[in-house]
Amino acid sequence: MVGCSSSEPTTEPVTTARTIDIRIANGAVSPTNTRTEAQVGQRIVLRVDSDATDELHIHSAPAHTFPVAAASGQEFDFTVTVPGQVEIELHQIGRTVTTLLVRQ
Repeated sequence: MVGCSSSEPTTEPVTTARTIDIRIANGAVSPTNTRTEAQVGQRIVLRVDSDATDELHIHSAPAHTFPVAAASGQEFDFTVTVPGQVEIELHQIGRTVTTLLVRQ
């Protein structure tokens, strides 16, 4: 008798966003050079409070760039579709905020 089950693993979509809070104040960035776990297809939300303008660069495929204003409560989101390491850096300040470790 043949069963109805499949030997293929099922992958459920990730519904919980990974949120990273970023603060830029007086030339200092928090966090800096951290590692953050994420899954392929997981929504990544960057919440930014900044007292200076800058650009967030997301080194993924495809790459993303978000303009940071001198303002509180900014929010940017994206999804990574390829596993690997994805750096999130501030262009003008020249700092890596975090490296996403994106897994299947």
